[in-house]
Amino acid sequence: MNKKFGVALAQLNLVVGDLHGNRKRVVEAARYARDQLHCRFVVFPELTISGYPPEDLLLRQKFVQECESILRSLKSAVPEIALVVGHPHQSQGHLYNAASLIDHGVIIATYCKQHLPNYGVFDEKRYFKEGSAPSVVNVDGILIGLTICEDVWDDGPVEQAVRNGAKIVFTLNGSPFDTSKISFREKDVVSKRSRRNKVSIVYVNLVGGQDELVFDGGSIVTDSEGTIVLRAPHFEESIVRITYQQTPDFQVVPDTVIESPSFLSSVYRAIELGVTDYIRKNGFQGAIVGVSGGIDSGLTLAILADAIGPENVEAVLMPSQYTSPFSIEDAVTEAENLGVSYSIIPIDKIVQSTLDQLEPSFAGTEPDVTEENIQARVRGMLLMALSNKKRKLVISTGNKSEVAVGYATLYGDMAGGFSAIKDVPKTLVYELANYRNRELGRVIPERVLTREPTAELAPNQLDSDSLPPYEILDPILERYVEYAQSADEIVRQGFDPAVVRQVIQMVNRNEYKRRQACPGVRITPKAFGRDRRYPITNRHYWNRPSSTRRFFALTSSSSRTEVSLRRNLLSGKLCASTRWLSRASSSNSSCP
Repeated sequence: MNKKFGVALAQLNLVVGDLHGNRKRVVEAARYARDQLHCRFVVFPELTISGYPPEDLLLRQKFVQECESILRSLKSAVPEIALVVGHPHQSQGHLYNAASLIDHGVIIATYCKQHLPNYGVFDEKRYFKEGSAPSVVNVDGILIGLTICEDVWDDGPVEQAVRNGAKIVFTLNGSPFDTSKISFREKDVVSKRSRRNKVSIVYVNLVGGQDELVFDGGSIVTDSEGTIVLRAPHFEESIVRITYQQTPDFQVVPDTVIESPSFLSSVYRAIELGVTDYIRKNGFQGAIVGVSGGIDSGLTLAILADAIGPENVEAVLMPSQYTSPFSIEDAVTEAENLGVSYSIIPIDKIVQSTLDQLEPSFAGTEPDVTEENIQARVRGMLLMALSNKKRKLVISTGNKSEVAVGYATLYGDMAGGFSAIKDVPKTLVYELANYRNRELGRVIPERVLTREPTAELAPNQLDSDSLPPYEILDPILERYVEYAQSADEIVRQGFDPAVVRQVIQMVNRNEYKRRQACPGVRITPKAFGRDRRYPITNRHYWNRPSSTRRFFALTSSSSRTEVSLRRNLLSGKLCASTRWLSRASSSNSSCP
């Protein structure tokens, strides 16, 4: 016996809650797999029918019932090919994250996910009950084990399936992208699990943006030695075939193993996909970006033009008395380089009118950050007005470093419906901007890449007046935010205690701002939002160097300015890193 059969990996971009639309996509993909790829099986991602993650839609009984109805309707929709589909499954009063194998008009097996992730962005124990049994099904003499996502990451389910005779394991996945995920997922999870159990794994991953999350696809197949023999593209829909020889060992025939994207390429494409799907799936007519001639808005504008087409993007420059002529020139140059329409709306008259109205209330006070924030809020108001009138989504341009320390104005530059670079630290912003110019065509002016960052809200203002250099700030933030290191641990890695103390204080006291920020694309292992949920009202004795005796709580003095770190805190030898630590071999590695 040396019969061959094909398995199609249907890496689809589905929409949460669009049950009939998702069913249509399943039927189309199954027909293509059957008629064009001549496959016996087609495997879809996790929770295909509902979309992933459906979150509190699962608490609505009608939604669950509709999912079950869609599943039943698939039984006879595409004959002569076996479908493996993810869906919510209700049984004996419990709800399960399940996968069913449908063949010849019959649901011949339903598997319930055993390991439910409940960390980071995952809340599956809020909705689902754990399954307790393996599922190994015989189709044409082929023993196939079914698993779902986290089941492959943890011991148990794959081992159970193999012990019950499985020769091939199909695993349905909704594994979101982050900067540390692609290589680890392949080498340390799927390949290792396959090699340990001497079994081929067909790993099908979701692709597309869903609110903050981006699913990168990159579906793979391993042979029984753990070698990757097929890889589907990342960040795009794909239906690919893998061939098996029906020998006693069910040997897999090696296929095309395309290269994984580079680090910068993967981040750039993840952001593109995230903003594209947020705009497309929510029905907006395009995007509006407030541009300043700076690096953050420059990168954001380029990403939007690449993602949804320059004809769907509008740039708005809102200069004030503090805006330098070359900022205007650089913003206009980039818009013209990209082919994006732009407008210039000066804000001085609106700002002055606001100050005139507030003059009686401000009597006896000196100008401070209040006047700076009024400028930012005027800009936010103008952008939102344009958004309302044109049904275009305002894309915020704040980066992760600014969001972390509160170097942003609530209802000002934080205004917007979605953020492209909310989870991108400032040092990575520069790397991505240079990547865009180098790999996809030079559109961001060189001066934008080389000038010192400035908000231009006051005379001769620079970011470094209020913040440590970003090559120092970013590594501290990553250690504190992403890896939850204490101040003592950070200081031991060579950072100045005073700087660490002030950075941690800024992060902690600006939780109220982040809670009101718009959602944005998640690209790091711990983004602000669903990854990191800290109480706003909080008097925890923050992790700070043991030599420090100050209790960090909100005080009247701490509210006077939005950022209080001064240049004189930067004295002494400081450790710097220009790259985000998730790209290093160890999160605890010390800086050079």
